[in-house]
Amino acid sequence: MLKEKTVSEAIQYRRSVRVYDAKKPIDKTIVKKCIEQAALAPNSSNMQLWEFYHVTSKDMIAKIAPFCFHQNAARTAQQLVIFVTRKDLWKQRAQANLKFIDKTFGANNTKSAQSKREKTARGYYGKIIPFAYADFLGILGFLKYIMVLIIGLFKPIYRQVRQSDMRIVAHKTCGLAAENFMISMAAENYDTCPMEGTYTLRVKKLLGLPYGAEINMIVSCGIRKPEGIYGERFRIPFEQVYKEV
Repeated sequence: MLKEKTVSEAIQYRRSVRVYDAKKPIDKTIVKKCIEQAALAPNSSNMQLWEFYHVTSKDMIAKIAPFCFHQNAARTAQQLVIFVTRKDLWKQRAQANLKFIDKTFGANNTKSAQSKREKTARGYYGKIIPFAYADFLGILGFLKYIMVLIIGLFKPIYRQVRQSDMRIVAHKTCGLAAENFMISMAAENYDTCPMEGTYTLRVKKLLGLPYGAEINMIVSCGIRKPEGIYGERFRIPFEQVYKEV
């Protein structure tokens, strides 16, 4: 059995693999462990507006592959992991955080007995999160945007309050989870490929996802074949992208 890689080794090892070896299956329990590590990724306000669909059925992979436009990475995959944003679950996730606050500080503290940290946390999930996420047909988001635009003339204020802004937040944090997953897989000597070219609406329907759910990315999994890596890794010279301020 190959030794598990360090973080630096895993980052260097990870490549987007387009062809997997059909003769080398991967252990779904190890993939599940990597998904559990994905769920430990940093995310906006600890709202965890994500879900992870672990596809192990060959029949389901065969159904999904055409919606990935028959990419080799999908056709030859041993397993798939589909990262889904659930901005529509913001109320439930805010309540989950409030329950965790109850567990941490106690559920029945009077306001006078609450510490500054507890008051801040309760105010954040009880008032600020609803302000940021609540919307109705984009109308509330527009009104909030006008309000923060005016306030922003006089003092710094968070301006990303429209429905489209919060959608971006959900996708950014789901992407962080996907990166955690791929590095974890590389540490286990497993390979992955995040596939951008996908017909997400059809995959969403196939999975029976609700209207408010969106697919962030589909990641194929397996063991690489030599021809599965399309050439040497290319990156823009670091000096062109690194700016010390």
